[in-house]
Amino acid sequence: MARTISLSFSLDPQSHHHHHHHHPPPYSTTLYKPHQTPFLAPKHTNPLLASNKSSRYNLTLSFSSSHPSSPTSSSSTLQDSVRSGRFFTAEELKKLQFLENFRYYQELRSGSMWVRVMKENEIDMTVGLLSESFAESMLLPMAYVNLLGFLVKQYLIERRTLIPHTVTLIGFYRGEDEGDEELAATAELCFNKRGANASPPTPTPPKESPYICNMTVKKPLRRKGIGWHLLKASEELISHMSYSRDVFLHCRMIDAVPFNMYIKAGYGIVKTDSILIWLTLQRRKHLMWKKLPMLDSPSESDVSDPTDKIPS
Repeated sequence: MARTISLSFSLDPQSHHHHHHHHPPPYSTTLYKPHQTPFLAPKHTNPLLASNKSSRYNLTLSFSSSHPSSPTSSSSTLQDSVRSGRFFTAEELKKLQFLENFRYYQELRSGSMWVRVMKENEIDMTVGLLSESFAESMLLPMAYVNLLGFLVKQYLIERRTLIPHTVTLIGFYRGEDEGDEELAATAELCFNKRGANASPPTPTPPKESPYICNMTVKKPLRRKGIGWHLLKASEELISHMSYSRDVFLHCRMIDAVPFNMYIKAGYGIVKTDSILIWLTLQRRKHLMWKKLPMLDSPSESDVSDPTDKIPS
C-alpha cells in the first residue's frame, strides 16, 4: 500500500545539544568491519582515518515524500529484505550484506560505544530518541511530542524502504561500571540520488552525493565523544557504500560550537541560507562539504578481529 506524506515542513530546533568538545578526544580507535573486499570503489578503499563533529546536530527532518512503502517496511536482515517482495540487483544485495555486517567499535574514556545499522524492531526506540531531542530544543508540550513521534516514525519507516541507498545508524554506549548497553545516538545517511530525500533542507545539497543528517546524542550521554565517533562511523560507511567522496551536511549559523567542529573535521561552507528563510520560521543554515580521502588500502585504520565480541 502506497503512502504519501506531504506535510512540506521542516522541524528545525532553535537550540539543540550542548555536549561538544573543542578538540578531538585522544581515544584509541578500533574499526570493526567484515573481512571482505569493498564492492564499490573501483581501485581504492577509503576508510576515514580521522574526523570529528559536535553533537549539536542538524535535526532537520523533511516529511515530504511520495515513495511507496508497506506496513512492515524493509526488514532488519538481508534474508528478510529479499522476502519483502522487492527486487534487488546483485549490487544491491552486496550492499545489503555489507550493511548487515557493518560494525564500528570505539573505546572511550568513560566506557565504550559501537555503531551499526538500525533494525526494524529498533524503530520505536530510535523514534523516541529523535522525538525527545526535538522536544527539548523546540519546547513542545506533550501533546505535540506525541504527534512529533508519530511523524518521525512514519518518516523512518518510509526511509527504510530505500535501503541500501539510505540507512539509519544507531549507536550504543556502555559505561565502565555498567553491565548493559543503551541506545545513545542516531544518524541518517543518504548514499546516492536514489536515497536522497524528496524535500531536503535548504541550501539544497546535490542529490547524487552522500548526505549526513538527523544526528543526535542522548542528553545524559553527551560530552563523552559519542557524537564525534558517530560521525566517524558515518563517514567510514559512506566510503564503502558510495562512489562519490563528496559528503554534505547542514549546520545552523547560530550553532558556533558545532560549526567550529565541522571546520576542524575538514568541512567547508558551500552556501548559506538567505535571510529570507526567516519568513518560513526557520533558522539560517550553512550547507557544508567535505571530500573523504582516497586511501590505497585499509591498513591505515585499525581493524579488529571478527571474533571480537561486539553486540549485534
